[in-house]
Amino acid sequence: MLAYTIRRLLVAIPLLIVSTFVVFLLVTFSGDPLANLRTKQPPPSPQVIANYRHMLRLDQPVLVRYWHWVTGLLHGDFGPSVQGGGTLDIGHALFQRILVSLRLVIAAIIIAMILAVIVGTISAVRQYSIADYVFTFTGFLFLSLPVFWFALLLKEGAIWLNNHIGTGFKTLGESSPIVGPGFGSHLVDALEHLVLPTITLALTAYAAWSRFNRSSMLEVLGSDYVRLARAKGLSRSRVLIRHALRTALIPFVTVTALDIAALLSQTIITETVFQWRGMGDFLFTAIRALDVYAVLAWLLFAAIIVIVANLIADLLYAVLDPRIRYD
Repeated sequence: MLAYTIRRLLVAIPLLIVSTFVVFLLVTFSGDPLANLRTKQPPPSPQVIANYRHMLRLDQPVLVRYWHWVTGLLHGDFGPSVQGGGTLDIGHALFQRILVSLRLVIAAIIIAMILAVIVGTISAVRQYSIADYVFTFTGFLFLSLPVFWFALLLKEGAIWLNNHIGTGFKTLGESSPIVGPGFGSHLVDALEHLVLPTITLALTAYAAWSRFNRSSMLEVLGSDYVRLARAKGLSRSRVLIRHALRTALIPFVTVTALDIAALLSQTIITETVFQWRGMGDFLFTAIRALDVYAVLAWLLFAAIIVIVANLIADLLYAVLDPRIRYD
């Protein structure tokens, strides 16, 4: 298992290096980072523009700029920012936003995976039953809902309930401006703000994952080794959980890991609707300000999250199927 883990890590390292180069080229040739400065009124002097060009390293060749950026990353320097007059610490600001977004992403993934496994398994075991039809209908319903529309629907519904019934749904921000003293008060407040965005992401992700898990379970339940396990006298629950579900989870883990990138894009939309100051707000602010290195930092962390998710999926393969770790 240790050797398998090391091999997967060694594969992830060059993939991360290639992703940094691709991201740098895409952002570098996406536009002029000094466009906002050039259109200011009154127009800045040529010396001011030259100073900003030097600060952003635009007076250097592309490969030299990439080398300075990568070597700076190794020392925790994410590059100069045009925000705040060049005083913004991109790494510190992005790290704070990542902590906000990760709690939403992790909570949504956990809930969506649990629901998908339970619903997909029940639908496969009770194929063409009333429960299967109900789960199929709800799955396709949530699958067809656009994330922004579903988030707005939940937000407006929560506001209506708060005004007419007196419920306490939190519809704005990731935390309240004023929170009582103590860790418990801050934890409860964070959980209350987490409810609606998590429901938005979890239900939209669960819908597709549950349908995939259902198909995978149906294929496994019809295999020869499952019928052999039942013929040997093993209990139904043991065959279902230890033999069928464990095998069906292998392709399910693959789909979940591949959907992390899509889930990140949905997180940006969800955070915008509920006005969270997370990675989504950081990215939009950086794009509006044409802050090249801030956008690079965001895309780099997004690439790291996707690579880590796929690495975890590779390691889970070895847990679900012991034969993989020896291949």
